[in-house]
Parts: sequence; C-alpha cells; structure tokens
Amino acid sequence: MSAASDPGLTPTGTIASSADRRRVVFATVIGTTVEWYDFFIYASAAGLVFGQLFFAPAGEGFAQILSFITVGISFLFRPLGAFLAGHLGDKHGRRFVLMLTLVLMGASTTLVGFLPTFAQIGIAAPVLLVLLRILQGISAGGEWGGAVLMAVEHAPKSKRGIFGASPQMGVPLGLLLASAVLALLAIPGQEWFLAWGWRVAFWLSVVLILIGYYVRRRVEESPVFLELAERKVESRMPIVQLFRKHALLVIIAALVFAGNNAVGYMTTGGYIQRYATDPKGPIGLTTSDVLWAVTLSGVTWLLFTWIAGLLADRIGRRTTYIAGWILQLVGVFLLFPLVNTGTVGMLALALVILTVGLGLTYGPQAALYTELFPASIRFSGVSISYAIGAILGGAFAPTIAQALVQATGSTMAVTWYLAGMTVIGLIATLLLRDRSGIPLGPEAEAEQAKSPIYGLAKA
Repeated sequence: MSAASDPGLTPTGTIASSADRRRVVFATVIGTTVEWYDFFIYASAAGLVFGQLFFAPAGEGFAQILSFITVGISFLFRPLGAFLAGHLGDKHGRRFVLMLTLVLMGASTTLVGFLPTFAQIGIAAPVLLVLLRILQGISAGGEWGGAVLMAVEHAPKSKRGIFGASPQMGVPLGLLLASAVLALLAIPGQEWFLAWGWRVAFWLSVVLILIGYYVRRRVEESPVFLELAERKVESRMPIVQLFRKHALLVIIAALVFAGNNAVGYMTTGGYIQRYATDPKGPIGLTTSDVLWAVTLSGVTWLLFTWIAGLLADRIGRRTTYIAGWILQLVGVFLLFPLVNTGTVGMLALALVILTVGLGLTYGPQAALYTELFPASIRFSGVSISYAIGAILGGAFAPTIAQALVQATGSTMAVTWYLAGMTVIGLIATLLLRDRSGIPLGPEAEAEQAKSPIYGLAKA
C-alpha cells in the first residue's frame, strides 16, 4: 500500500495545507539557525578570545593556531555524527534525529560558556573546551541531513529548490545572529568582552534551543520516511549499502560542498575576524566594527541562498551552481585586496561580494543532494557526503590560512588556496547530472539508484 492510497499518510511531495507548508519551512529555518548560531559562536570566539584565554602559554602566534585547530577538530567528528544520524534517520525517522541533535548542540554550547580559563584550572581548560567542541561536531554532522530531508521530501516536485533552501538559509541566519550578538556584547569594551561578554553569547543558547525544540516538535515526520515504514522498506545496514554501491558518488558530492565550505569558513570559521582585529597585524580594526561587517555579509549570504533556491527550480541545480562558482571565484580574488586597504567599509564590501557566490553555491545543495541518493539510504548519503565535504573544505581552512600567512608574510597564498578549492567544487559539479524532479519515494528506488555521474552507466 502506498502513501497515496492511505488517508493516514501524506503522499510524497505534498503538503496538506498552506499552514503545514509554513510550519515545515519555519521549523527547518529556525532549527538550523539555532544549531548554527551555536556553531558560529564558537568559531567567532576562537578567532577573538580563545587563543588568549585557553592557549596563552603556547605563545601568541601558536596559541591562535591552536585555537583555530579546535574549530577544525569538530569537523573530524562530523562523520561520526553523520554515521549515527544516518543510521538512526534511515531506521527511525528524520524528526527523531533532529530533536536529538538540537538538544546535544545546545547543551554543549551552553557548557562552553561556563568553562574556567587556563589561568584558573590549567591544562584541563583547553581539554574540556575540545571535548565540548567534539560534541558540537557530532551534533552538526547529524543535523544538516535531517533538516534538508524534512524540507525537500515534504516539498512539491517543482519547489524542491526553494524548500531545500530553507534549512540552508539557517546557516547565514546563524552567522548573522552570532555576529550581531557578539558585536553588541563587544560594545562595553575588550576587557569586559574577554571576561564576560563572550560567555553571555554562549549562555543565550539555552533560550534559542527551547524555541527550536518547540517549533520542531510541531512538524510531522517526512512523508518519504512514513512511506518507507509503511512499505517496510528498510536497509539493515544503510552505511554499508551506501559505500558498497555509491562510494564514488559520496566523494564527488563531498567535493561539491568542500569548494563552498573552504571559502565560507574565512568568515564563519573566525579567520577574517582574527586577521582584521589583530593589533599587531596590518589592519587593526576594532572587534565591534569587524563583527558588524560580518553581520552585514550574513544578510547578503542569506539573500543569495534564497535566490539560489528559486533559481535551482527554474534553471536547474547544476546551472545555478556553475554561475555560483564563477562569482565565488571573483569574490576570492577580491577578498584580501579589499580587506588589506584597512578600512571597515572595504572589509564589508569584500565580504558582501564573497557571500554572493557563497549563497549561490549553497542554496541548491539540499535539493541536489536529496535527488542524488535512493530513498532507503538517503539520510546516510546526504549526511556523510556533507560531513566529508566539511572536513575536506572548512575543517582546517582558518588554520591553513593562518599558517600560510605566517609562513609567507602575505595573503596571496591564501587566495590561491581558496581559488583552488573553488575550482575543485566546479569540477565536481560538472561531473554530476542534474536530476531535478526525480521521484523521491520508495516506489522509484530503482530509478534513484541509477548513477548520476557522467561517464558511468545509468543503469
């Protein structure tokens, strides 16, 4: 029996009413915003204060590298989160995993705000910081896949791009919110910010998690999962099935995201914040000014992520991506020449230009990924591809950038590194067929299993 023939089930790709449609979109946006506020608060704090508070004995330069390494460490645990979430999501549902990851992220973020510093408890301080960051990584690894599948699997076939852009929009919203909160908390001055301001930003996570939990509880389970359960279509070992049949697809999909993520983590990973505020560096802007510039770029990123969702439905996922890669490459080559002028206006302009391309290479990702994998292993496929892409892309991008500048004394090496990652993303995109509109339900599993990679047999 299919969902379409059972009044107790919602057919794949339909939503009963406009109210239900708003509820799904709102829940995916709000939940993802909360998760990524938590994630970006940490990344920004790593660029602004953690080097001084938790790694000072390592010396100024190396302390900052260690601080950025803790940002990257969490990415190494995203695959673990993705494996766990993929297994649970393919067996027990998307909604269950979303509730679990939300609570885990919120609890670990709040506890960071209560950590003593190195001066207070010694080596235990950075150890505890890393442990909590690992929990954030596990949560982030499981969050994204569930959110995008809830959005795209609920969507009408002709609107998967814009529905899928809703959880994607939660990422720039999280950046915008995190940067704005930190900018406000930095107003009283650097001394207060170092002592208490950054902690308040972490404590606010409790309020946001309660809001996100309430919103997500009101959303129905994905219709695709309900149909899978009704048909008793279940992969006993979805991870094994994924890598046995679709390993190359996972790698190519991961490289698509890596091209976006490496460049995105120049702002979301805290590198630009640190580079532009370093009192001994070439820029020396105030923390508050830089955070407001990053906040403005969050608005641009949000806008073009939404535009990308619309374009993905009209001209296809692949074509939207290609345009985005070209614009992202332009943003990469303009980034440091504008930032190095030393004015907050040029910094803001550089980040705004960069986030135009970032939005266009991020907005279509949910729809693209969802249409790549068969229904029975889809949660595992999208989650693990995303997690591997995050490791290859953004995990250590701030650390690599910091090391390149310290080794060469110039930002040009960073520009070429980011340009190279952008080109890798473009090549990976060109290797994939656009599967816009492919049926997502379990009744079309055979069609979904055909390879979307150019050069491989379709059957």
